[in-house]
Amino acid sequence: MTSDAVYYDPYDFEIDADPYPTWKRMRDESPLYYNEKHDFYALTRWDDVETGLKDHSRLISSRGTVLELIKADIEMPAGMVIFDDPPSHTVYRGLLSRVFTPRQMNAIEPQVRRYCTEALDALAGLDRFDVVETLAAKMPMRVIGMLLGIPEADQQALREQADEGLRLSESGAPDARAFSDLSNAAAEGNFGEYLDWRLDNPADDIMTQLLQATFEDHTGVTRSLSRDEVLGYISLLAGAGNETTTKLIGHTLRTLALHPQQRAEIVANPALIPQAIEESLRFEAPSPVQARYVAEDLVCHGQKVPTGSAMLLVNGSANHDQRQWGETADDFDIHRRIGHHLSFGYGVHFCLGAALARLEGRVALDEFLKRFPQWTVDEATSERSHTSTVRGWDKLTLVVD
Repeated sequence: MTSDAVYYDPYDFEIDADPYPTWKRMRDESPLYYNEKHDFYALTRWDDVETGLKDHSRLISSRGTVLELIKADIEMPAGMVIFDDPPSHTVYRGLLSRVFTPRQMNAIEPQVRRYCTEALDALAGLDRFDVVETLAAKMPMRVIGMLLGIPEADQQALREQADEGLRLSESGAPDARAFSDLSNAAAEGNFGEYLDWRLDNPADDIMTQLLQATFEDHTGVTRSLSRDEVLGYISLLAGAGNETTTKLIGHTLRTLALHPQQRAEIVANPALIPQAIEESLRFEAPSPVQARYVAEDLVCHGQKVPTGSAMLLVNGSANHDQRQWGETADDFDIHRRIGHHLSFGYGVHFCLGAALARLEGRVALDEFLKRFPQWTVDEATSERSHTSTVRGWDKLTLVVD
């Protein structure tokens, strides 16, 4: 490799701080990229990533959707629908799709708004605060906790446990064993007590719905979910239903601080809020890299990708591909006409929580702008997250006018 050859490492903190120049070079110079150090391939162009996300027969999820998991070669926990492939994935996803419909998610807007109001009203009189701690992390956990039926007093501790399992070490080296903690044993430790209580005390929540659900599985057997499957579902929802939305809110508030004219437009016309959230999702994907196991030889850009390889589908890069978005691909523009972006994935693994994330992002921005129409970011006291699964801020200090 020459000194000026493009290099991408998803565990490199410096690259992760601003990956867009690296991703652009990959799109232009190495559309099928290979990293020898970590032994993975990567696709970064819109057409390639979108096609890859749809190709669930050759680029499979059942070996993991995170590079560490694929390399660790461990058995995926039961009920982890994101780590599954058709036909069983179709069945498992169908159970959750009954719950996470746009209509049902929009019906909980009053509760979401109440959580935002309580969090933001507590900031009255302050001229600076960490918006992740006070809003972006707190509200999504309360929402998913409410939906699952987890007592509010226990929600923060569960979130911290999930966060710890996602973090990279200071060296940036992957720790595959941290991800193996997403096992049934870990899920039992976190949620088993709640599950036992719900068996005897059913309620109007997702945990109860999963416990009571009957379905025909991919083998044709009509049955209920096993204990491990329910625990897997709950563990997945508690993590995925909170961390990416936290990053979405943080990215949105930071990006608007850097674009005060567009922020002023939204303040003057709140009808722009849904469009601003959609552009924020495109501009800064909370989960910008998806991993797949190559189950069958592929040929990409004239090169063979052999069976058994790990492939990264860099949706965060595809969202900035000028081949799809034109010369303004790297610009933040709340007036951009977006058919669809890839921040929620695409195809059979399109994020089931997309409607919930959009709702939470929209309500959080609406309530925030009502109280704080102008702010800047104190970068010196803010801290980025360091994981290989989500990208955003652990701490984001806002200074309000």
